[in-house]
Amino acid sequence: MELERFQYDNKIVRNFAIASIVFGLIGMLVGLYAALEMVFPSLNLGIPYTTFGRIRPLHTNAVIFAFVGNGIFTGVYYSLQRLCKTRMYSDVLSSIHFWGWQLIILAAAISLPLGFTTGKEYAELEWPIDIAITLIWVVFGVNMFGTILTRRVQHLYVAIWFYIATFVTVAVLHIVNSVEIPVTLFKSYSWYAGVQDALVQWWYGHNAVAFFLTTPYLGLMYYFIPKAANRPVYSYRLSIIHFWALIFLYIWAGPHHLLYTALPDWAQSLGTVFSLMLIAPSWGGMINGLLTLRGAWDKVREDVVLKFMVVAITAYGMSTFEGPMLSLKNVNAIGHFTDWIVGHVHIGALGWNGMLTFGMLYWLFPRIYGKPLFSKKLANFHFWISTLGIMFYAIPLYIAGLTQFEMWRDFTEDGLLRYPNFLETVTQLVPMYALRSVGGALYLIGFIVMIYNLVKTALAGKLIAEESAEAAPLAKIQHAKYAGEGWHRWIERRPMQMLVMSLVVILIGGVIEMIPTFLVKENIPTIASVQPYTALELQGRDIYLREGCYTCHSQMIRPFRFETERYGEYSKAGEFVYDHPFQWGSKRTGPDLQREGGKYPNSWHYNHMYDPTSMSPGSLMPPYPWLIDDDLDTSTTAAKIEAMQTLGVPYPAGYASVANLDLSKQANEIAKDLLASGIETAPNKEIIAMIAYLQRLGIDIKGQNKVIFTKPTASK
Repeated sequence: MELERFQYDNKIVRNFAIASIVFGLIGMLVGLYAALEMVFPSLNLGIPYTTFGRIRPLHTNAVIFAFVGNGIFTGVYYSLQRLCKTRMYSDVLSSIHFWGWQLIILAAAISLPLGFTTGKEYAELEWPIDIAITLIWVVFGVNMFGTILTRRVQHLYVAIWFYIATFVTVAVLHIVNSVEIPVTLFKSYSWYAGVQDALVQWWYGHNAVAFFLTTPYLGLMYYFIPKAANRPVYSYRLSIIHFWALIFLYIWAGPHHLLYTALPDWAQSLGTVFSLMLIAPSWGGMINGLLTLRGAWDKVREDVVLKFMVVAITAYGMSTFEGPMLSLKNVNAIGHFTDWIVGHVHIGALGWNGMLTFGMLYWLFPRIYGKPLFSKKLANFHFWISTLGIMFYAIPLYIAGLTQFEMWRDFTEDGLLRYPNFLETVTQLVPMYALRSVGGALYLIGFIVMIYNLVKTALAGKLIAEESAEAAPLAKIQHAKYAGEGWHRWIERRPMQMLVMSLVVILIGGVIEMIPTFLVKENIPTIASVQPYTALELQGRDIYLREGCYTCHSQMIRPFRFETERYGEYSKAGEFVYDHPFQWGSKRTGPDLQREGGKYPNSWHYNHMYDPTSMSPGSLMPPYPWLIDDDLDTSTTAAKIEAMQTLGVPYPAGYASVANLDLSKQANEIAKDLLASGIETAPNKEIIAMIAYLQRLGIDIKGQNKVIFTKPTASK
């Protein structure tokens, strides 16, 4: 049989690898800085661009989409060519994909510190960037499927199944969750509101972890571990069960992030049931990866690449056991809103994604540069200091989480909260935050050592940009017969059918959970006293989102006695019908704010935003002096009201044209009240809008709301 000669494109692999390393360093530096702000609040610096609320989303986006995202593309572009025995379908598409993705990351790095955010966790990027992500993801998909369709092998290897599922599911998740209505070039509102928005967001958020941080990395695991160990995958049948069970079950699990919230109980129960079932396929994949190394443990002790990969798979197993356990209501009641969740997330990020990426890079660089790794000793040092860093990071946060819960729920013998001041539960955790920072620093040191090692390896060799290869054309072998061939062997030859089947499998859970929540009114009972935000309150809410207040404060009171005693009446689904997006939060570094309205005078909020320690000595909250100095931009008020009307918020017809009149009236009232307290400030400052929003929170349900909207007239 005559073989065809061709060349693999290693340049695109090198480019994505370098991008992963560079942005990984930036993302981890920002993460360490944010962690240190929890120990030394003065590091917030009193300027907008370095506060925890703004740089925390920068850290998460940099690590997820820049470090891990580029790591995914590094591994996919290298392995897909070799598994398909062909060059990538289009060098032009490869280049567009690479530069487009880096420009998206750059746009995120600029826009998030500037406060341009949707306020939705892991989906903070504003609508122009969302569109760019969609377009570049399509470019990636066309290039990937073009490569698969022009392959020189008949069957699709297991890694490619996971790549296909990743592409189709991430596309669906991103498009559905990013449906929003633009207000300005840098501002939009989520199409969904309240409970519905929460369900869609955590359907997206959980499955962003599942299908961006997990399934592509499982594909990389199935390729690079057999390569590094020089052994076949332990079980082909187990890989089939692992794949189909995982992608079917994962998509249902999002509601386990919303247990004991205002989400309908049936949806919470579905999330719990399917999360528990996820243990089986997740651990099936872990076992398949570890048992691939059976008989090769002597090699594991000697080969640093395999060491990284073993720890990565172990961290995957730990995370995918802990996740289902946290979906049990009694366990979730302990962990939710606490630092336990932060520790859990970082076992996956630092252990699973980070360590597998490091192992892959150590394996790739000697091969694409044609030289042995510069220093195995440095690689081993990186391995041990990173492993130690993960432990120093996660264990203190587990302790912190349990400490938080125990202090939150502790009552005296007289039936009173032992720690009624929320700040008491925060200051106890500062030593744990310091240890977490030590762990992050150790991990970062290991990362820097790896950069030095890989740079020295690259400088010692030369990039093999065009790697020669040869294989038989598919036309010569596509009619080969297999005795007793089953259905899966059949579908492995048909990538488009694999794509369609994957799409159907992942849509089932989402459709069943979301359609009743959107169409059955009983799932979100209305509350007559709940009214839309005034124009000033709406502007204040947008400032609240801009400053990232949702990263530390929740607006969701669970039906526990210790929460209702501390915060007030538990949350109802009908309270959030005008919230675009919802603001239930996922972490309490500060107290819940849903019943904040009327709790303190306007002067307290003014002083608290200017200098939190003046009202709460020992507070970790950053000051916001620019809110006192900066004028409120009221030129956007009309556009915001019109957008809300489009979304179904019942402002009077034509109200947008007179909204600023109401805004001025309410602002003048707040400024007058502040003056009576000895604080002189102009009514057109941002602090006035922020106070208006905070004072509105929860008063509808208390029956204290007296919102009256000016009716537009012809003369106006």
